[in-house]
Amino acid sequence: MSNPTMQPGPDARSRHRVLMLGATGAIGAATVKALAADGHAVVCLVRPAAGRHKDMVEGAETRLTDARDHDSLLRDGFRGEAFDVVVSCMASRTGAPKDAWAVDYQANAHVLKAAKTAGVRHFVLLSAICVQKPRLEFQKAKLAFEQELIASGMEYSIVRATAFFKSLSGQIARVKAGKPFLVFGDGRLTACKPISNDDLARFLADCISDPSRRNRILPIGGPGLAITPREQGEQLFALLGRKPRFSNAPVAMLDAIIGLLATIGTIVPPLRDKAELARIGRYYATESMLVWNPQTGRYDADATPSTGSDTLLDHYARILAGEATVERGAHSVF
Repeated sequence: MSNPTMQPGPDARSRHRVLMLGATGAIGAATVKALAADGHAVVCLVRPAAGRHKDMVEGAETRLTDARDHDSLLRDGFRGEAFDVVVSCMASRTGAPKDAWAVDYQANAHVLKAAKTAGVRHFVLLSAICVQKPRLEFQKAKLAFEQELIASGMEYSIVRATAFFKSLSGQIARVKAGKPFLVFGDGRLTACKPISNDDLARFLADCISDPSRRNRILPIGGPGLAITPREQGEQLFALLGRKPRFSNAPVAMLDAIIGLLATIGTIVPPLRDKAELARIGRYYATESMLVWNPQTGRYDADATPSTGSDTLLDHYARILAGEATVERGAHSVF
């Protein structure tokens, strides 16, 4: 099997017309830049409500399109033109069930249908490594589309990424303010190989030019060894020159919150989504973002491929130096 992190040589690259979804997100914007840097002609489909991003990336055309509407995709997005590749970084912002099925599944399904009509040959999808154990609605929605894409007959590259830097940056301010780093259990319940926006974007862009990444599910993490929440905290305190201090929260606390919200949600429907968000928090607090080995029933850091050069420690250092800002994702645990 080919190493999915191998970089294709410059002669392997060819220029394509690329239709891009999810370009207004941090990873999507980084992917557009990577695609443009490779010389691809990129057309970004952007929701009308996000029209302010119309000129967000030099060299990329933006078209206002509702990806949830098949007719709008053909009329306003594809416009009867030929495209070689679709790259989708679309994802629901909250992970709430209704939003997840509308975006992670249905919007991508509409794009796939329109892409087949337009004769697109290759679909690059940013998915998530957590779909290996689908317990949450957004995971089930992502997995349902993965399966539809695989069955479509179109060439595909499904990239299942590990944890993003932004989801591991929420405690920097509290630690700077002298507070302890919050962990669940002993802080060693989970591990991940965090990946930066730029490193993930480069991996996604290279799926176009690397034939070994076609018709494959590609789990990917960032460089270096897997890191636990406790190790994240230790690194952050080391950068600040302080002795590590931790506050340990029991997982049972999350279970109690979920139970309460679910019960009240039977009477107050808006709280159902709150219960699902709490379930998402519990999942990330107790499940590693690494390749799952069903034979051993364990997560396997060694089997989780790495790519890029940017580490979480580098990211923390840039934030503390004022060279970067903290991005918070809707699925951040803290």
